[in-house]
Amino acid sequence: MELLFYAVPLLMITLFGFAAFLLVRRARRISRTWQQGLTAEARCLRAYTTTRGGGGDSSVYTTLHHVYEFTTREGRTVRFDEENGPATVLEGDFVTVRYLPECPQRATALPPSRGKLALGTGCGLAFLGVATSFCIGFMIVAHTMFTEFTSPLP
Repeated sequence: MELLFYAVPLLMITLFGFAAFLLVRRARRISRTWQQGLTAEARCLRAYTTTRGGGGDSSVYTTLHHVYEFTTREGRTVRFDEENGPATVLEGDFVTVRYLPECPQRATALPPSRGKLALGTGCGLAFLGVATSFCIGFMIVAHTMFTEFTSPLP
């Protein structure tokens, strides 16, 4: 039984660590694309929204998506979908995209905003750190309680 009080928090800590890794990797990729990426003119082919939540008393979250298409300098046509773009971009609009030559399918139409990227990444990492600390604290309390109740009485 007490194994459960160690295994579940350790699994959660592992998942939090993996989420932190993905968060930092995404931020580094976007930052590198903004700094070293090539630019191209892209056309917005489609703008649509997705929703999640809304069951019972929960809130509804809407995410705006844009589908862009551009041609790389090598002449390759690339189409990609991006979330949370500006609501002012409509179907048929032309925007500037940035992409890395080795992976143009990961292009971005978001304008460079290093402060916003750093703030978002920092808040995400802080949240994951607090969650990890909670799991560690839970394991310490559980260990203390199990050793206190299983130790022989004097």
